[in-house]
Amino acid sequence: MNLTSLSFFRNLRPDNKQFAVVGLGRFGRAVSSTLHSLGYEVLGVDVDEKRVAQVATEQQAAHCLQLDSTDPLALKESGIFEFDTVIVAIGNYLQESIITTLHIKEAGVNHVVAKASSDVHGTLLKKVGADLVVYPESEMGCTLARSLTQTGILDRFELDPDNSIVEVMVPDEFDGKTILELKLRSQYGVSILAVSHNDKFEINPNPNQRLQRGSAIVVIGSNKDISRLPIACKLAK
Repeated sequence: MNLTSLSFFRNLRPDNKQFAVVGLGRFGRAVSSTLHSLGYEVLGVDVDEKRVAQVATEQQAAHCLQLDSTDPLALKESGIFEFDTVIVAIGNYLQESIITTLHIKEAGVNHVVAKASSDVHGTLLKKVGADLVVYPESEMGCTLARSLTQTGILDRFELDPDNSIVEVMVPDEFDGKTILELKLRSQYGVSILAVSHNDKFEINPNPNQRLQRGSAIVVIGSNKDISRLPIACKLAK
């Protein structure tokens, strides 16, 4: 599970079928490729001819164009202003990112998502009209830090900065006990959404089901409460 991608893509409009991605660096290519593989029509643009050629060759977008996104005329002629959602993935070039976002919003695009490289950058993007600002490097850094310090967590999906859904191995302390006996909600403030059985997950498990060592459980709760689970904060030796 690519958690950063999940956190990002769940914020995009579900009824939209067409996306434009401005900036085809590593982040922009990942966005374009994922949307394209999901069956959406994607226009990818970049000022760098090599990047445009790479995306076209690897079929990571339905259409690719080379253009200077700080030029409003070039943006208009490309048809980007007709897209319902545009992702400005320039990120590392603050001036180009802000100017591009400004032009796209002033042209009336409904939904603009912009990548920011810092808090100041993000604030400026919001000032010029970005509807959603994402911080992929920061989010990945947080995910890495948690994975290094919470080694019992197999996978994590962050609902927001404070709450998550995580997959963990059944702790030794839970082995042989029923979900009802554990009283997870009152003891830890979390709830079990699913329990693994024969490599498949049982959703909304019976509260009288006994947990077994070696199985996995999917838990939802605040990050603070999840960290209290007996397996969540064991450091790797």
